[in-house]
Amino acid sequence: MTAPSAPHALFAARSMSEQNRAEMRQVFDEAIRLADKARLTLRVPHSVKSVQNKRGMHYHYRPEIFLGLVGTTDFSFPRETFPLGPGELCVIPAGVPHGETVHPGAGGQPFRNLVIGFYNNTLSVHFAHEARPGKPDIDVIEFFDAPNLEVFLTLCNSIVATHAMHSPARDAVLKGLLLAVLGMLRNIVETGTGQLNSDIGKVFQAKCLVREQFANPELCVQHIAEVLGCSADYLSHLFHTETKERLTHYIQRIRIEGAVLALGTTKLTVSEIAYASGFSDPAYFARVFKQHKGITPQEHRQQLEAARQQQEKTPKTVYYDRIDYTHGVPARKGSEPVAS
Repeated sequence: MTAPSAPHALFAARSMSEQNRAEMRQVFDEAIRLADKARLTLRVPHSVKSVQNKRGMHYHYRPEIFLGLVGTTDFSFPRETFPLGPGELCVIPAGVPHGETVHPGAGGQPFRNLVIGFYNNTLSVHFAHEARPGKPDIDVIEFFDAPNLEVFLTLCNSIVATHAMHSPARDAVLKGLLLAVLGMLRNIVETGTGQLNSDIGKVFQAKCLVREQFANPELCVQHIAEVLGCSADYLSHLFHTETKERLTHYIQRIRIEGAVLALGTTKLTVSEIAYASGFSDPAYFARVFKQHKGITPQEHRQQLEAARQQQEKTPKTVYYDRIDYTHGVPARKGSEPVAS
């Protein structure tokens, strides 16, 4: 995907047509077929210190998936480079800096690949093309509601971890993980819908920008209006008229949704999550978080941890006449009976 400092292609991108959606389904069907036959080449970069600022590279706070269709993408990372061609899949872990240079296919066929990105309870799927020599950009894009986003993230993270292993069952586990994530993607693009896709014009573009750029601390109504070529007052009025929500509130809400997900699924500190969510001041982030959620970020994380610990206290096995709290060891005589 394009670097966060260059979002313009998103606004030139079109929403997917029925023909695009049909192509997308075919792409996933073919990837599933190849994965099932263990013929889908998987590429994953080596782990590096995440969220580094590297010249000519960018990173995302969640994983990305690339499916090569036509032509080649030359990926560059801090420690390595590798190409991605047709029939190959690449998972880039969250926070790994990378750069992309693309090349046409055989006989000058236009470059094309499919990219999946993960946002706040939303995933995006876009076809990329060669917008300028060697430079990929979004051609058409679709957003899908993903209430089970954590499952996608867990699968992607498991693919990355398993790829780095040297174990007897490695290939079998990778095959299962790939089939799971590709199957879920195939299902969500077949049956899923997203409110974002029903918006049109500048409202759609504004929402796209917020979801793509919420980690950018400079993102604000004025910045979005400048990119869209209109006044901030006009954009604010249009956004509120069509969505019944103020654009400033929408920006904050998307940032806080991302922070909530990070608090529950990462080990980042509250300050790191604040910066990753587009807040330049962790104290201000804490105030906004409490306005939206009624508690501080630290209290939210403590509640999640308490819920996890409480889950550990629940019975491991429930019999018709007793409850067993041990891990698979038959209960001794006198175990606590089940309440009738």
